[in-house]
Amino acid sequence: MTQHRITDDLEALLEVLPSNIRHAVEKANNSEKLLEIVIDLGRVPAARFVENEISLLEKEITRPEIDHITERIGDFDADNRAGMERTLHRISAIRNRRGVIVGLTCRVGRAVYGTVDIIQDIIESGKSVLILGRPGVGKTTLLREAARILAENKRVVIVDTSNEIGGDGDVPHPAVGRARRMQVSQPTQQHEVMIEAVENHNPEVIVIDEIGRELEALAARTIAERGVQLIGTAHGQTLDNLLLNPTLSDLVGGIEAVTLSDEEARRRGTQKTVLERRAPPTFDVVIEIQTRDRFAVHLDISASVDSLLRGAPLPPEVRMRDDEGKIVIEKAAPVPKSKMEAKEVVKPTRRTRQPLDQTEPRPAPVIEEQNQQSKQTPPITSALQTVRVFAYGVARNRLAQAAKRLGVPAVVVTDESEADVLVTLRTYYRNREQTVMDAEHRGMPIYVLRANTVAQVEQFLGDLYNLTEQQHPRDKMDGVREETQQAIAAVLNGERWVDLPPGPSLVRRLQHELARNAELVSHSYGKEPRRHVRIFRE
Repeated sequence: MTQHRITDDLEALLEVLPSNIRHAVEKANNSEKLLEIVIDLGRVPAARFVENEISLLEKEITRPEIDHITERIGDFDADNRAGMERTLHRISAIRNRRGVIVGLTCRVGRAVYGTVDIIQDIIESGKSVLILGRPGVGKTTLLREAARILAENKRVVIVDTSNEIGGDGDVPHPAVGRARRMQVSQPTQQHEVMIEAVENHNPEVIVIDEIGRELEALAARTIAERGVQLIGTAHGQTLDNLLLNPTLSDLVGGIEAVTLSDEEARRRGTQKTVLERRAPPTFDVVIEIQTRDRFAVHLDISASVDSLLRGAPLPPEVRMRDDEGKIVIEKAAPVPKSKMEAKEVVKPTRRTRQPLDQTEPRPAPVIEEQNQQSKQTPPITSALQTVRVFAYGVARNRLAQAAKRLGVPAVVVTDESEADVLVTLRTYYRNREQTVMDAEHRGMPIYVLRANTVAQVEQFLGDLYNLTEQQHPRDKMDGVREETQQAIAAVLNGERWVDLPPGPSLVRRLQHELARNAELVSHSYGKEPRRHVRIFRE
């Protein structure tokens, strides 16, 4: 069992608090799980713990109490953060319109020794590692411990923008070991300090927290191309989030829209316009921190991104600590290629870069577990036979309403043992929920949706029954055609563009096709259920 040693210097933080707030924190007697102390002018102070939040006093905070704290800590920098000499505590300020501090968030900084053991082999492999996770899940703590471990045998430089890794003051906190620390005077200058670290101090490893701007992403690529190992964190919880962030997607290779030849599109069995990875990824490995003791690891980020863009995401390797503290590794099982591809075509005439938010969300991939020992469910065809669907995490009422609206005989069942197929959300599939795993073991086809939206549910049913736009109500589709042809005529007669009314993905697909046939360009804009098509000339 791994033993973690924790140092938090909590006494130093309590010393800067007014005595009444300090005594209230001590009275709570739960310092090991204390995360933050929140102090706002005219409100009662509160303490946030791992599981809950409590009020510390009944009396509201006054101006002298806020001044009492700010006078005893370091100066606030450009991002309104301050620290305390030789500690990892962080005090963040909220200011009014005149720049006067009216609120403070005092976060307890802890150095936790031993947390990196769950991914230590990856950190020490020399590969560049990007760590993702929600705020407060422990990214910076992991980064600090990784710097300390690597600094025992390599030259490590930490680019410390807000002094969260090495603590406030000129002397870094002992938790970073022998690693050297470069401070950043302005958050907007972080990318310049990253390049300066490589050019001036000959590091073998660069450690950087919170890559959040485009220039920082470009600096990270420059560093990686010089053969320096990068260990960093970025905004986002999953690889999907990162790909959808146009500023940071370059960290994993970036995305662009590519037009395939007819032969290549037939070979792939996809639409002619597809999303592909633009370049080699800056980082070799992406680690998603799901909880403090459960990590999802993408060991080959190139393969993970490519498969995700093709609609058949590769399941990551899952690493966790069990109840006894032992590390358990679940190797990623190979997943067959998706049978479900995006069918809505957005027509560029050449290889172009295209903002990700202009493309139609990719339809739900179908993942079928190939089990040679059990009889597979026969493919669903356009014969419209009754299919029993078990919805796991997907709204059953939406599923039933969509089936009625599309006129397909899909029956929503409440017992998975009675189902022919299972439909779930990507979150549940990636977490390898027991229900999903049981369905896989039985050889049941599994459909994975990106989101619990009407459009995704309709897309699922459309592909389940192999629907085409001709199988939708004739009057509705005729109306869509007429409306789209009118928009096309307006653009051909000189209009810069025409926005069509919002509609489901199958309607938008027809609109794109009609625009393409008229040799015009079309893009999808907005979010469901208000997502719509715009038609215009190149």
